[in-house]
Amino acid sequence: MKEFNTQQVSELAGMVGKERFSKGQSNRELHLHDISFHQGMLPAGIIWPESTEEVADILAWAYEQNVPVTPWGAGTSTEGNPVPTMGGLVVDMTRMDRVIEIRPQDLQADVQPGVHRLELNRQAGRHGLFFPPDPGADATIGGMIANNASGVQTVKYGATKDYVMRLTVVLPQGRVIHTGCRAPKSSAGFDLTRIFVGSEGTLGIVTEATLKLTGIPSHYLAAIIRFPDLEKASEAVAVLIGAGLGPAALELLPPGLIRLMNNEKGLGLPEVPSLFCEFHGISEGALKETAQLAGKLCEDCGAVSFDYATEEAARKDLWRARHEAWETIHRAHPGKETLIVDAAVPISRYPEMVVFAQKEVDQAQSIGYVFGHAGDGNLHVVMAGDPKNKEEWGRIEAINQAVVEKAIHFGGTCTGEHGVGIGKRKFMAMEHGESYELMKQIKNLIDPKGLMNPGKIF
Repeated sequence: MKEFNTQQVSELAGMVGKERFSKGQSNRELHLHDISFHQGMLPAGIIWPESTEEVADILAWAYEQNVPVTPWGAGTSTEGNPVPTMGGLVVDMTRMDRVIEIRPQDLQADVQPGVHRLELNRQAGRHGLFFPPDPGADATIGGMIANNASGVQTVKYGATKDYVMRLTVVLPQGRVIHTGCRAPKSSAGFDLTRIFVGSEGTLGIVTEATLKLTGIPSHYLAAIIRFPDLEKASEAVAVLIGAGLGPAALELLPPGLIRLMNNEKGLGLPEVPSLFCEFHGISEGALKETAQLAGKLCEDCGAVSFDYATEEAARKDLWRARHEAWETIHRAHPGKETLIVDAAVPISRYPEMVVFAQKEVDQAQSIGYVFGHAGDGNLHVVMAGDPKNKEEWGRIEAINQAVVEKAIHFGGTCTGEHGVGIGKRKFMAMEHGESYELMKQIKNLIDPKGLMNPGKIF
């Protein structure tokens, strides 16, 4: 649908007040795309609810009117996950941004979906606690739940799904349900919470979540381990994980990406295949012992150098540069769009995956950077090109296809953390087989009209 009629505008504005509904062109265009190259269909209007009750009224109205609904958080997704594909109504959740309660004795927080990750950690930090999933971007909690976001610390702390205990969800027809509980564990029936985590708003809208928190580590140690080639660096990953050293982060970076980071941040790092590693512990002495063992193991894997430091400033500079890798690549290639491969494989297949991906990029003579969250088998290939240049973009799409197919062949997945959105839909049947049909049946049961975030996952 392209436009709301006068009656529809009046009804929507009446639900939330005129100041929280807009059909203005600028607001509609701001909600037309995320940070990816994916483009959607201009929504007919944007609405900003502030309570579960308002979300329920909005969804009930939309279902009665057959209006497609697209939930929106911070817009930091990379696969077009919050992009409206059929116009309709965008439900912007950023006004629901309260940290309702932090219960330090339970290591829990109750939050609304529009709370940003950094704000939650700022408030939790007062109690010596934090919410570990770290996708780099300052995403909203609702968006992180929708995509089951993770990031550099997944190898130690896990993904968003490991921290969601309880949800309040508004279903497409406006019905409100609660899933899960606040107890540390439960065996009571189906785990409905996990069905909604990672569903990308295709089954309903989360309006409140109870999250598990964990204690802030007392000591940190960052290390840079350098290798003669990417394959040896990749092989060291399984050794470090298998030795039980428990790295909090283990990132693989190629020389080309380090060069961009040096140019932009002035880091002065040697431009060779490297592992960025971080350990968390109870004392500086314990961390140094861990680092010495890690250094010996990496030396046996062919490492040419192993440097570590516990200084906070140097550690933060290093990880800030890594978090901004995508932005750095994007800025280094002005006028280009980026396509990000987000495959994940078993750790044992990671070296093969890295070598295969790099070979695909080299053979196609495309602009591409192979790196990733090596500690949990997550491989990124960020490629830059012009979507309007069919030949150039076709090569990029072919690399994406080949790398994802290889990952699935290895028993992996088409998306380790970015979600399906628009970009990964074509791989779902390949990865899931018959279970993909069951996903469709669940979607049709909950959303028979197919109005919730249409065009995503399915």
